[in-house]
Amino acid sequence: MISRRTTLKALGFTSLTSGLILGFPAVTSAQAPQKPLQIPTQAFGELEGNSRRFQLTLQRGSSSFLPGLQTETIGINGSYLGPTLRFHRNEEVSLSVTNQLGEPSTLHWHGFHLPAIQDGGPHQTIENSATWNPSFTVVQFAGTFWYHSHMLDTAGEQVYRGLAGMIIVDDEQQQLPLPDMYGVDDIPLIIQDRRFNADGSFNYLSSFEDTVMGVHGDTILVNGTVNAQLQITRRLVRFRILNGSNARTYTLAFDDNREFFQIASDGGLLDSPVGLIRLELAPAERAEILVALAPGEQLRLINVGRDPTFPEFPGGMSSMMRALNAQSFDLLTLSAAASLEGENAIPGQLTSIYRLPAAAATNTRRFVLAMGAGMRSGSDRGPGTGMRNGLGGGYGGGNFSINGRRMVEDFINERIVMNTTEIWEIQNTSPMMHPFHVHNGQFQLLDRNGSPPPANEMGWKDTVRIESGELVRIIMRFTDFTDEEHPYMYHCHILEHEDRGMMGQFLVV
Repeated sequence: MISRRTTLKALGFTSLTSGLILGFPAVTSAQAPQKPLQIPTQAFGELEGNSRRFQLTLQRGSSSFLPGLQTETIGINGSYLGPTLRFHRNEEVSLSVTNQLGEPSTLHWHGFHLPAIQDGGPHQTIENSATWNPSFTVVQFAGTFWYHSHMLDTAGEQVYRGLAGMIIVDDEQQQLPLPDMYGVDDIPLIIQDRRFNADGSFNYLSSFEDTVMGVHGDTILVNGTVNAQLQITRRLVRFRILNGSNARTYTLAFDDNREFFQIASDGGLLDSPVGLIRLELAPAERAEILVALAPGEQLRLINVGRDPTFPEFPGGMSSMMRALNAQSFDLLTLSAAASLEGENAIPGQLTSIYRLPAAAATNTRRFVLAMGAGMRSGSDRGPGTGMRNGLGGGYGGGNFSINGRRMVEDFINERIVMNTTEIWEIQNTSPMMHPFHVHNGQFQLLDRNGSPPPANEMGWKDTVRIESGELVRIIMRFTDFTDEEHPYMYHCHILEHEDRGMMGQFLVV
């Protein structure tokens, strides 16, 4: 059982020793004054004929995260992050994206099935002072998605500075008695960790560990709010949670260990609610959860640090791996009113998901995730013996790669035949987890190391955690759009890994 004493580690009262190893500072957000949770504004667009039009501007700004300090930031239609875009299933959207950053950028519509040229990947660069006008029909089910920079080599830095936002897809055909009052009982939570210099500026890529593990911050932002607090007025609350961090994985729970229910994953609703007391979300993963509160109670949404399981041996790599995601800290304080409205009944059935059968696949592809920087992967054991080889790493440099290749913009890694179903076997030979993201829509998990996925991973996904040494099989149907020139991407969604080459490209032909 999680005790309050355990879950308050790294809040200034106690600290995790492992969090101080090799550039992993303890998370200290709770030392800042508590602030009301900011709720991103909604953008509904303007209906013009058969299309809903959105005007977006990528712009520079200044934000106040820490007391008495200003931070130079970037955002969409604002100083930091962007509005929550409301799309409707089966409706066409057209977006006018103007870049006023003073540097090239992109906007990727993460999780959407759409033509490759509208995807917003590295090939759809928006130069400074230019405007990009993508349009596509929303075919996704109702759910929680997002949009963010996908600029080649600098996506990590641009997202870190604020270039991201949430998208909610609504479906009038999918009417369920679920909380749906945005900002009241339907709450967006964009969770990020950041690190600041003494003058308030962002501290990004300032250590060797940042380039190897991805950038981990010591300050938690939720919707851009440090030490956030939310007043609750309804008995049942729906949280739309996006792990918008560059590299940190969260294990979410409540400080009293209460049960909550996951109702949706990356691509929309699950078949039925899944009861949980902990929920792990890697970078780019989303989940919708329901939690019931009683009048007058106070509750904390927390991160539970992972127990270090990596072997101990001399050298920095072991220390880094043992410290990775090992910290516990608060994320959000919930304060329920003395009197709450509404009911706390949860539907037993949410939707019906057709499971793609493995027998429908006409091709199987294999993707091997590997990393260097002293972390020699299992397929290249090198000299010596013992745990410093294979998944244990050690000896030698090397690059971040998929199937032995770094991302090259003019090289197409895979060509996929239109209207086929494929199985992708993704194997992680490195010593750390990688969240694997596929553009062009949603897939389903078949198994993890031969075992069925847990119930909350049985829905539609676009990003999947691949643990060290694990082999995960996914199945995906490639339909609707072909393009002989413009590729989609697949990559690790630890953004510093993506920027260092752990990415590939595929055409649907």
